Amino acid sequence: MLPGIMTLWFIQAILFAGFVALDSRATPESPVLKWGFIIVTLYSGPVGLVLWLLACREPLPGTHERYVAARWRQVVGSTMHCVAGDGIGILAAAVVGSLLNLPMGLEVAFEYAAGFLFGWMIFQALFMRDMVGGSYGKALAATFYAELVSMNGVMAGMVLVSMPWRAHLGMSPPSSAAFWFVMSIGLTLGFAVAYPINWWLVARGLKHGMMTIRSSAAPMPAMGMAGHEQGMHDMPMEPGMDMSHETGGSTTAAQRLAFAAGTFLLLAIALVISFRLS
Repeated sequence: MLPGIMTLWFIQAILFAGFVALDSRATPESPVLKWGFIIVTLYSGPVGLVLWLLACREPLPGTHERYVAARWRQVVGSTMHCVAGDGIGILAAAVVGSLLNLPMGLEVAFEYAAGFLFGWMIFQALFMRDMVGGSYGKALAATFYAELVSMNGVMAGMVLVSMPWRAHLGMSPPSSAAFWFVMSIGLTLGFAVAYPINWWLVARGLKHGMMTIRSSAAPMPAMGMAGHEQGMHDMPMEPGMDMSHETGGSTTAAQRLAFAAGTFLLLAIALVISFRLS
């Protein structure tokens, strides 16, 4: 029965990701987040598709700015960005770790490091450097904290699925369908765990959410948002929200430290549970 379920899962994930890739061409979202939705839909199948349709897809021409202004949609974009980048690093490390037959503990550490570095240095700092003036060094500094705490949530959800399942399935190699099925479900749970963490980050101006990018010839919203100019539209800001990543947004250093400690505690608890179930 499980092989049939896995086959159906892969078929629908590929089809849904293909739909998102084609459908996203008509929505004025940033290319990075469009790729994020495509990648996460490959991981999560129907979950990614539903999130695309309800959280980002422009319902009517010229309405994207207001549509994505809702806090929960902003957080979907933030989490999508995180899981897409982190997931690529985690999957690559899982393949290498499995081929090298690394002990489970060492492989998990390798996955965490690879997921964090890829998500931080590529999906966050490299792709979003224009938001901090085009400097890659400034982008690295500005995105480090948000990526770190987000990664803790993604990895906490990931290990709760991947470690016990892979142990009970006999540590299936990357050449098996079971390996990719387990990793896909793990990243889907990782998205769910990282979502409330990203809510806190977005609400306090420590991370961006959805964005709207239009060409000069694209339809403009009937009631444009204050501060937006024709051409490129950054994400709509909610009251009390800003993009001052480097100054910590609306939080103190103590608050950011306490929140980060909480995410590390969450990851530690997930690891303890996972090792006991494996």
